Amino acid sequence: MEDDNILNLEGRTRLSADITLLMLKGAGYAAVLVLAIWLVIAVIAGIGRALPEDSRNTPDPINRSSLELLETPINIG
Repeated sequence: MEDDNILNLEGRTRLSADITLLMLKGAGYAAVLVLAIWLVIAVIAGIGRALPEDSRNTPDPINRSSLELLETPINIG
């Protein structure tokens, strides 16, 4: 028989302990997620700082601001 009540707590005390454990577990998962996202951002920023200064000042190779849309008339009817 499997016994989940390791500390031999009864009733409301066990409920409070179980809820506290679940909240701490969720907080741990959230901390791991936040640290992983922070690590990814730090790596991207580190790569950006490692690039030479000239690469930061060069224009975009695909200049999207100079693209022009052609206007075509729409015939309704």
